[in-house]
Amino acid sequence: MDTKDTIWIRRALFASLFLLAASGLMLHFRIHNFMNHDPAHPGFNGTYFISNLLPLIDVIFVTALFASKKTAVYGYVLNGMIVIFGTVLMVHFSIAELTSKSAPLLDWIIKSTLPDIGIAWGDFFIGKALYDLMIK
Repeated sequence: MDTKDTIWIRRALFASLFLLAASGLMLHFRIHNFMNHDPAHPGFNGTYFISNLLPLIDVIFVTALFASKKTAVYGYVLNGMIVIFGTVLMVHFSIAELTSKSAPLLDWIIKSTLPDIGIAWGDFFIGKALYDLMIK
């Protein structure tokens, strides 16, 4: 594969990395909107704000770090840490939520955060492919 092809593949992976991170942030904000519109408890929800920090860091810092060959290794490490922390936190949320409802087995697959975890790991593997191309 010549250099011209590699540049286009890197650009496509970089765009994919950004789009997955931005989509994950928007999805996360929709689920955990930190501006509470409930009339009984209006205002700012600090817990939901903190839960939006990891996707925001992914969009801003991971994307910026992957923009340069010199900092791509830091983007790769930060992306991996975010995915691991996100996976642990989402699994914990699903276990706590579904056990409190005594949910059936199918709900553990369909109504859990398993699809969201899959998106996060897809983001990680795109970052890994981009990193592998950048260090060559």
